[in-house]
Amino acid sequence: MDDYHDHDAVGLAALVRDKQVTPDELLEAARARTAEVNDRINAVVVDVDPPRSGGSGSGAPFAGVPFLLKDLGHDLEGYPTSGGSRSLATTPVAENATVVQRWLDAGLVVFGKTNTPEFGAKGVTEPHLFGPARNPWNTDHTPGGSSGGAAAAVAAGIVPCAAASDGGGSIRIPASACGLFGLKPSRGLVPAGPLVQEGLGGTATSGVVSRSVRDSAAMLDVLVGGTPDGPYLPAVPATSYADEVGQEPGRLRIGLCTASSINPTPHAEAVAAATAAGRLLESLGHDVDQLDAAPFDDEALAKDFLTTWFVYAADAVAQAKAFSGSDDSGFEPDTLVMAALGRATNPVDLVRAIENRQAHVRRLAAFHETYDLLLTPSTALPPPRIGALDLPPAMQKAQKALVRVRGAGLLRFTPVVDQLISENLGWVPYTQLANLTGRPAMSVPLHWTADGLPIGAQLVGRLGSDGLLLRLAAQLEQAQPWWDRRPPL
Repeated sequence: MDDYHDHDAVGLAALVRDKQVTPDELLEAARARTAEVNDRINAVVVDVDPPRSGGSGSGAPFAGVPFLLKDLGHDLEGYPTSGGSRSLATTPVAENATVVQRWLDAGLVVFGKTNTPEFGAKGVTEPHLFGPARNPWNTDHTPGGSSGGAAAAVAAGIVPCAAASDGGGSIRIPASACGLFGLKPSRGLVPAGPLVQEGLGGTATSGVVSRSVRDSAAMLDVLVGGTPDGPYLPAVPATSYADEVGQEPGRLRIGLCTASSINPTPHAEAVAAATAAGRLLESLGHDVDQLDAAPFDDEALAKDFLTTWFVYAADAVAQAKAFSGSDDSGFEPDTLVMAALGRATNPVDLVRAIENRQAHVRRLAAFHETYDLLLTPSTALPPPRIGALDLPPAMQKAQKALVRVRGAGLLRFTPVVDQLISENLGWVPYTQLANLTGRPAMSVPLHWTADGLPIGAQLVGRLGSDGLLLRLAAQLEQAQPWWDRRPPL
């Protein structure tokens, strides 16, 4: 077991190729670690019999390496993709998602699926269906979301990296909360098919959370590239992303910003995480400027983000009902509130929110004329305690009453919605920018609080600068290694 924990996915794959270990032995180690810790973190919620794949041969980059899928968007033929929802928990899907097929073709051995909030709609992972996932650094706290189960599993040593996805920060938030590396790729690099063209209208994409930068880079090589039924032919670099690791990033100019209109008073530990990253970057020869204000209108961006999010929530509920035959009892009250808001959204307001993305893109592009990267905290707070973001009982009662009478018009003016919005985005106000603009962004684990909880630093780059981010991440990883930091679990 110690040997298993001492290797990342790239290292395990090398052991298999060199015949120092067999895939069966690795799978046994992964399952043994799951049995040892999963009852304390509730990360793996579905057991899977590893499917046969075309990547089991020695030429596959990750042949024999144990792997976990996220139980949201990562369809595996013959198994339900619950999305954390009771409505979909027992209805199997008919085909693999494109990214899942690519992971299988790369030789990864899928043996389970990880916990996620209902339809990925929160930055914490506390679905009613499976119960809360817990942070291995302190099980009283959340591992973040929506890839919270994935991050908890990696941090706890069940697998060295795991499937994740990011529609508003869902790779970077749990990476930050669990002391891991997480990269959200540029829009269009990773396909979303075959059932959808683009996740959340292009704001969402798939990737991994990992303990090493080289794992994330090699996994990106597995995932990138267009498909015949896809909307884009992405500009894939001539060299591999794995080759970027270890290359010099050059001297970069970086703008550091901790300000947020959504949360005007970020926690001191969040500010410390970003400023400490800035000092480390300066020590490596980069130029870091402190910015007095955010280089974009984050309050307007949040409104545009939530307008589209609520409409997609309404569609998710409708699609789930059509697929499984469920009624409202199959969904959580918060989800029904968001769906009701989505149904009440004026179509003109939806179109305007989508078109407003270009204004955010232009402001960020103007920032990148001066700076190579934007540096922020990954989150505005350390990982909250489990249940800390739940609505108070009185508001839960009011929420259920409004949903029951379908008072969507009234919902817009209730404290229920105000709290739903402020609690969901108030602790994670920095991550939606990269999703709406389609830019790559990463969370790097460089800071732990006085209480021993991780909190990451986020860096956002120009469109297509994924390779630059990986080069810089590897430089940071070498300068301030995080590999040997293990949670007390």
